[in-house]
Amino acid sequence: MTNSAIQKPVHSPWAVLITVMVGTLLIGLDRTIVNLGLPGMISDFNITVSSAGWIATAYIISNAVFVPVFGKLGDKLGNRIIYLWSFIGFIAISVFAGLAWNLSSMIFFRALQGLVGAAIYPTAMALIAKTFTNPQQRTQALGLWSASFAISAVLGPLIGGPLIDSFSWRWLFYINLPIGIIGIFMTLLYLPHDKPVDRKSGFDYKGASALAVALTSLVLVLEKGNDWGWLSFNSVSMYVLVAVFAIIFYFIEKKAKDPIVDLKLFSNPIFSNILLLSFITFGGMMGAMFLLPVFAQTYLGFNATQTGLLFIPMALSMFVAAPLGGYLSRKIPLRYLVSLGMTISAFGIFLFSGLDVKTTAIDLIIPLMVFALGMGLGMAPMTSAATNSVPVNEVGVSSALLNLVRNIAGAVGIAFFSTVLSNIIESKVLQLGQDAVINTTNPQVIQTVSALIVLKAQVIAYGDVFIIAACIMSTGIFVALFLKQPK
Repeated sequence: MTNSAIQKPVHSPWAVLITVMVGTLLIGLDRTIVNLGLPGMISDFNITVSSAGWIATAYIISNAVFVPVFGKLGDKLGNRIIYLWSFIGFIAISVFAGLAWNLSSMIFFRALQGLVGAAIYPTAMALIAKTFTNPQQRTQALGLWSASFAISAVLGPLIGGPLIDSFSWRWLFYINLPIGIIGIFMTLLYLPHDKPVDRKSGFDYKGASALAVALTSLVLVLEKGNDWGWLSFNSVSMYVLVAVFAIIFYFIEKKAKDPIVDLKLFSNPIFSNILLLSFITFGGMMGAMFLLPVFAQTYLGFNATQTGLLFIPMALSMFVAAPLGGYLSRKIPLRYLVSLGMTISAFGIFLFSGLDVKTTAIDLIIPLMVFALGMGLGMAPMTSAATNSVPVNEVGVSSALLNLVRNIAGAVGIAFFSTVLSNIIESKVLQLGQDAVINTTNPQVIQTVSALIVLKAQVIAYGDVFIIAACIMSTGIFVALFLKQPK
């Protein structure tokens, strides 16, 4: 391979974007698509539902822990080399995960997948930021890349359903091999050899270790808190570990010569504001995207494939809106454009408040498209502003922080809305039960009425949850108004 072939992205930055989007989509899909295969794994491994939950948890924990580590390593060693070898590792481990023979082996391979997959997001974002020197083009590119990041979270059922129906759950992992080989060749051809920022200073192992314990504890309680009970001994223990090691991490980073996370980033008003907005946006999005497939399959009778098809118009809407947001960022001040995007997204979420058993596919598709339109408009200028507001030598770390916040927000959103849904259902069942009058002692009639009360309570609860989600998303409208334009 010639040097000119490797340096091609200098002349064609869009090739870099397409290349890293392949990796971003693949890693993002793998996080959600595997959940569809859990019933098959439960049957093949002869395990309980509770035990199967650790397959997803192992991936999420290792991914969250190593995102900031690889963000720093990308800045120190070069983002291309970290991206390439992580991508190769992810593809190889995917094959082993497809060959898993019991629960322990599957948890082990999923943890390794999360570890190597953690490098893709921060290095991809840093490569885009360094390749696109034109500010307007960078905004559009980061918007499209962010759209692929978000879309990957909702396309799992579309791809996973047919794979499981036609083959088995193991193909959820095997499918990564042909796509991954294409992605590896594109990486070798199109990604530029970026220069490391600093090879001499040591790595902040103490800070990384303290952060790892804090993040592991946080993700663990978010994933398992609903099962354990939020005030149980296990949950409280996790809260204590999060608090203690977060404080330890803070003091380590204050004294470190080359910290894994530069705390000065949080004193940057633009960057810290974008972190807050990303938390609000992705918390609302992941919570909503988690509940919608459940509602469609439980109460509307959709299968996994049909549910996945609902999200195609949403994906298209986001891919159209992302470059549009980049274009409008030249015409409209950042604060107003992001606030407009948050307004549209909140309205899209609010449209789901009318869900009932008569809801049709089009009743779900239209709100999803409205929501995606708002996300796309606001995401491009937000992501671009995040990279433009920090020094070039901290793009990797800042992108790692941004993606870490998005991941944590997703876990918080799912945990929060799942808990709220359960509480509202319980409350509605009691309320409807008190208001119901049954003028018969026939046990079959009483049983039928009781079932209908529970069903009505569940359907009403979903609508109430989406109203709460819309209100939370609406807070982002006002937070965005405090955004400043990066110089």
